[in-house]
Amino acid sequence: MSRFFLLLFVPSLGLAGDVTLPLSAVAGRVRTQHPQLKAARLMVAEAQGRALGSGRLPNPTAGFDFRSESRLSPVAGEFSFEQAFPLTRRLSLEKRLTAQLVTAAGFEVRDAERKFMAEARGLAVRLLALEKQRALRQQQTELARKLSEFTQGRASKGELSPLDAAQAQVDAQRLLLEGRRIEVERVALLGALKPMLGIAPGDSLNLVGELPALVVPGIIPWQHRADYQLARTKEQAAQTDSALAHSKRLQDVSLGVVGGPEQQHVADQGYQRTGYVGFRISIPLPFWNRNQGEIAEKKASAERQRLETEALGKQIASEADTARREMQANAALARETRGTLLPLVQEQTAKLEKAYESGQTDLLTVLRAREQRLQLEAAALDAARDFHLARIRYEAATGAALP
Repeated sequence: MSRFFLLLFVPSLGLAGDVTLPLSAVAGRVRTQHPQLKAARLMVAEAQGRALGSGRLPNPTAGFDFRSESRLSPVAGEFSFEQAFPLTRRLSLEKRLTAQLVTAAGFEVRDAERKFMAEARGLAVRLLALEKQRALRQQQTELARKLSEFTQGRASKGELSPLDAAQAQVDAQRLLLEGRRIEVERVALLGALKPMLGIAPGDSLNLVGELPALVVPGIIPWQHRADYQLARTKEQAAQTDSALAHSKRLQDVSLGVVGGPEQQHVADQGYQRTGYVGFRISIPLPFWNRNQGEIAEKKASAERQRLETEALGKQIASEADTARREMQANAALARETRGTLLPLVQEQTAKLEKAYESGQTDLLTVLRAREQRLQLEAAALDAARDFHLARIRYEAATGAALP
């Protein structure tokens, strides 16, 4: 009974780490499982924590002062309570600034999501395209193997040159090595993609499905892209920070209440006890320092941030336009290759293979035709792959990859 249980349990352990995903589910898994995104989301919590302590009055101060009796003054104990108040709107500006920084932290997380999701989707597209390339190489390898066997059989009967048989064998080995190279590239792509999906190195990843149709999406506005919104938020925060520097030209005024008992010995009258209550105000005089240095610094920083936001907008617009043009070019190339050139080459290759079997042409012509067919089929697959990679760049450039 225990052996039977073990046989049932061990295979389940082997399948526990297997992950099967369609292309459409890659972005969602990156958002939930990417380890760097999990850490990046803590930036929002950090900014929210900093916001809790901003815009508050400083803590009040309480004091006690004791003076012993002298010839001129009585015994006195003085209690004081003081609170500092700003003369400007510094506290409200501090609250606004920290709120803007919380918003900026959220946009930073969204921008990290945008980048990681685009990178993972690109790797997934490369993997699916590589599977197509591998299947194509396997078909070509099988055809080359059959041709090699055919030429060897004819050469053994003296009907063909042994050089043709050797050339066919070399061509079959070349395609076999090309298939192994594709397998090495597949392993490298899987090694880069699995950590982004939160998959352990020892677990397997299987991407299923086909690449979508080559449909160019409509024009998407890019102004909602996360890093552009982040730049605009930082620009607003820089302006608030500049206003905050202006508010620090005048330091806080301090108001307080003082009071306490007094006791003094009077000749022939004994000890007389009195007390007093008073008010205290402290006003700083801005004679030597009006925060000119920080004001100039924050003003320059706000202008720099405005120019950076403007430059980023132009860069994003250029990225989106370039990616869209790449999509259109690759879609046209794939349609022309598959619809026009590839059928002609396939028909010509089939005719040459029949002609070679009947001895009407040489092997080199057949191999050259097969090489052209392989190149065209690979070019069509590459064009489809490059179209989807350009679409991912376009969606990432416009922020459409994030809901």
